[in-house]
Formats: sequence, structure tokens, C-alpha cells
Amino acid sequence: MKEIMAAQVKKLYEMGIVDASFIGLDSTPVMANTKQNNPKSFAKNKFSKENHPKSDPDCALGVHSASNQHNERRYEFYWGYKSHVLVDCISGLPLYELTTPGNVADSSVAADILAAANQTVSLKEYTFLADKGYDVKSIYNTVKTVYDGETFIPLNPRSTKTSEAISAGNPICEAGLAMHKDGKTTDGRGGIRQKYCCPFRQSKTSVCPCNHKNWNNGKKNQGCTKYKTIPTDYRLSIDRECLRFKRIYALRTECERYNSRFKASGQERLWVRNGNNVANLNTLAHISALAVALAAVLHGSHSYRSAKQLRRSA
Repeated sequence: MKEIMAAQVKKLYEMGIVDASFIGLDSTPVMANTKQNNPKSFAKNKFSKENHPKSDPDCALGVHSASNQHNERRYEFYWGYKSHVLVDCISGLPLYELTTPGNVADSSVAADILAAANQTVSLKEYTFLADKGYDVKSIYNTVKTVYDGETFIPLNPRSTKTSEAISAGNPICEAGLAMHKDGKTTDGRGGIRQKYCCPFRQSKTSVCPCNHKNWNNGKKNQGCTKYKTIPTDYRLSIDRECLRFKRIYALRTECERYNSRFKASGQERLWVRNGNNVANLNTLAHISALAVALAAVLHGSHSYRSAKQLRRSA
């Protein structure tokens, strides 16, 4: 079925419907056909890893949040799969699809999806859009070095804290004083961090105004320390506050719209019970969406995204 989908995408690309200049990648959960996904089931430990559904041995435990905001606390667990879809953000049509178990991270399959899609349509010098779940350095480097493209992904603020700083960039300690530079260090991932130390570190008479826990720790390096990442890579060099970034990133909403159409086809909850059947069924749903687009273009319809409008115009 992958070959059929690839042939449809290539045909639409040759007809000028699919552009592939702006592409977005996103995933949507696909719930397995098991009673443990029934919200009316009150069984204990139904989302425990040790309580794997017997009806579908290929599914995995996944988590789906209400949004991609880092402070979003609304999320739900499910047993099932993910449909990772690469969407043309101009036409709103799928370019490639990959079905994985629900516990597979979105960012881990991005490079493989791009490589597979590039076999059908050229992704050279394209613009890649994705949400914070794809904020991984390797994805930025792949898009820039392999495809000579641009990446528009918001920063994921995980494991980071915002701190006050003076105009020169030096952070302010808990006592409200500007900290001093104290050399540079590597973060173990190829990045460089600037180290800042307590302003009274070298003083023999001064004491910490806020009595920080690290001041009287009996060690040589007294006082608090902070680190600031120095932007030396492509990921941190992107200006995410400029108007250009915001306008182009707004095109990513086509991924959300396509996922809504995908769920409307009945694929949000499955009726088959193994990985191969799930993958084939998901691909068939995307093939149907591309078939509607092809039929609409050949028929001369003004809309190639809605099967209902195509039937009305026929």
C-alpha cells in the first residue's frame, strides 16, 4: 500500500497540487481495539505496563496531551498506536505516513519519515514545521545539512528555568546581585555553557546576604552557580520572536486540520487487532484522502479536501 500512496503523491506533485515547499510533521493517537481503552471500564491498573492487552500484542502504552503547551496538565493514557503523517502545508494533503506503537517518541522517527518522503518528491530546500515535541538538535541538523532547508519549531522549555538578568546578560542571584562569569564548560552534547558564580566567591570578609545553602558548605567553591547556554548551533540561532517565524509557523495548522479529517474517517478507534493490520488500515485511510483529491482535480471541483463536497458536485 505504501507504493500506491507514493504513486498518488507523485501524481499530485506532477499536477502542481502538492508543492512540498512547506511541510509539517505531526502524529495522532490511534486507540487499540481493547476494553482497557473503554472510558466506562473501571478495572484497576488498566494502564499499567504489566497489564498489557491480550487482544492486541503489538500495541503499546502511549500518552496523549490536550495540547503541546509545556504547562498543559490535561493528558490521558491509552493502549494503541501512533500515525505519524507528513503533510504538505499548502495543499493540506499527506506526503508520507508511518504507523508505530504508541510509546514511540515523535522525534525519533522524523529523520526516517523525511528520507522516505524524499524518495517520492524532492524535499531539497524545503521548510520544515513541527511542534515542540520535535525540538531535538538532530532534526535541525538533518534539515539543514541533508536537505539544505529551514526549520520552524518552537523551543521546548523542558528542564529550563527563566531567571532575571542584567542588560549585559549576567543572571541575578537569589540575593538580587549580578553574578560574575566563571569560565565555560561543555554540556556533554556538543554545546557550550557559560558558568556564573556568586559575586562574593573570592571575598574573605563578605557573607552571602541571603545565606544561600551553598555558602557555608565547607567547600572551596562557595555560593550559588548558574549556567547559560551559548547559542553556537542552528537550533539556538533561530529568531522565534520575529514576524517571519510566526507567520510561517502558522502554516502548521494544516497538520491539525488533516488529523481532524483522518479521525473523521473512523481511524481514531480501531476494529482490527495487530500491528500489520493497523498499519495497512491507516495507510488505506490516507490513500482514500489522496484519491478524493485526485478525483476532485480531474473532475474540476473547487475543493479536493472534502469527500462530501465532491459527492455534491458530482
